[in-house]
Amino acid sequence: MSINSMDHTEIANVSSKWDYKDETASSIAVNKKQQAEARRRIEMLRDIRESGLTIDEAKELGLIH
Repeated sequence: MSINSMDHTEIANVSSKWDYKDETASSIAVNKKQQAEARRRIEMLRDIRESGLTIDEAKELGLIH
């Protein structure tokens, strides 16, 4: 199907059926991703602390950006 053969009213009807829930699902996924990244950073900092390194030493070694 070519883009020229598509009916604009048909496209408008389909887009009007989109649910707000579909749009919020992606923001929830982003939030979960940010939470997972934060947990990984916290775990990394705990591991560095347990190893006896200082933050400056960890930065010098490239463990922290």
